[in-house]
Amino acid sequence: MRNKRDIIEKKSEIRRKKLKLENLWIDKKNNHPITNPYYSFFFSLSSNPDSYRDYRLIPIAIGTNLHLLTTIIWILVSTVISAPSSAQSLQSYQQIAAENNPGLQAKYKEFEAAMQKVPQAASLPDPTFSFGYLVPKMGSQRAELTINQMFPWFGTLGAQADAAALMAEAKYQSFLDARNQLFFQVSAAFYPLFELNRWQRIEQDNIEILEAYKSIANTKFKNGMAPMVDVLRVDIMLKDAGTNLEILNQKEKSLVTTFNKLLNRNENAEVEITDSLEIEFLANKPRKDSLLAGNPLLESLELKVQASKASEMAAQKQGLPQLGVGLGYMVMDKSSGGGMTDNGKDVLMPMVSASIPIFRKKYKAAKKEAQLMQESYSLQKEETANTLLSNYETVWFELRRQQNLIELYDRQIRVSEQALNLLFSAYSNSGEQFEEVLRMQQQLLKYEKMKATAEVQYQIERARLNYLTAKTYKK
Repeated sequence: MRNKRDIIEKKSEIRRKKLKLENLWIDKKNNHPITNPYYSFFFSLSSNPDSYRDYRLIPIAIGTNLHLLTTIIWILVSTVISAPSSAQSLQSYQQIAAENNPGLQAKYKEFEAAMQKVPQAASLPDPTFSFGYLVPKMGSQRAELTINQMFPWFGTLGAQADAAALMAEAKYQSFLDARNQLFFQVSAAFYPLFELNRWQRIEQDNIEILEAYKSIANTKFKNGMAPMVDVLRVDIMLKDAGTNLEILNQKEKSLVTTFNKLLNRNENAEVEITDSLEIEFLANKPRKDSLLAGNPLLESLELKVQASKASEMAAQKQGLPQLGVGLGYMVMDKSSGGGMTDNGKDVLMPMVSASIPIFRKKYKAAKKEAQLMQESYSLQKEETANTLLSNYETVWFELRRQQNLIELYDRQIRVSEQALNLLFSAYSNSGEQFEEVLRMQQQLLKYEKMKATAEVQYQIERARLNYLTAKTYKK
């Protein structure tokens, strides 16, 4: 936010020089420029309210064409200096967060770890090898070697692999939800920085306006047209505004740190803030079926239901016999009696085997566990869908409310500016009701701040709606 401070400091320097020239010119005329109809006041001189420059009610005493030309030059110079600088977009910050955030990386590692369970579940048990040596020797048999391989019942490995693959896919959907949630968190941390930036500009402009008011009140007091209390009132408001600006500057550190840590970078890294918010009001309410279609949270729970069904099938098949094939090799010694054709010849013996699953409790328990998990995941899915729908209605209400507030504050700002112009014109003629001028100025300040807050809240709720509808990232 260094560029923003440089611009604000440059604006303040320009305004101080301009105001100094105006006061010198007024003193040189040695007249009452506030009451003399020869002079005219320009109020509410403003450029685009969304740009860095926001002139509001800066009274400029102008008499001659030369002085008018000088003032216009000052305005043009300051406008050029304060032209909006290119700022990094929110989408680019979201991309940085997606690449660097450790929490999101941990979610992806969980998915990769779950993928490693698929080959484990689809693999055959290891074959067994045994060797026996007879001591003492029994007959002519000296030693025996056997190797055996067990095979689960048909379809058992496939069911186990399906369960593992579906759980891995559920982990991936959880990763997508974590990414969408991270995008929302980045948005929710970015927009308050914009709000702070806008409030700082509003407060800085308010200070400069109050300083201009103080100069005018001083001039009127010296000319005997207004009481000293007007100057004191402005002093009180200037101290309040200065304190408010100092608090806003102190708040910046915590907001920048929070934002940078979401991106997993240095807490003092510079954050470029956009000069204005492009708000597009939603004309139509998104359909609820789009909320439930393709939402990663619901997809994850549905995949877990399917994985539990596959686990139930695997548990059922594990309760069936396992088949085994093997081969035995017996080392034989020659018999001392002789007389046999194959005397002393080693023996090769093919074998088959089968397990007898007579202890059924573990298989029944595994099957029941899978069934209960199916019910659990189904209930979780129903609860998540209900939560999404209720949050959706809440977000939609907030969007409409903030839109109404933005439109209201727009109207209030325009009316307040008109009222302020009329009050200041009356004050310039009579020197009375300066307190009303200040009160209206503070009311205008309040509406501008409230509008900035409403715009930020609208954008945050819009980002929340994107998260609920999984609009940000669906792949």
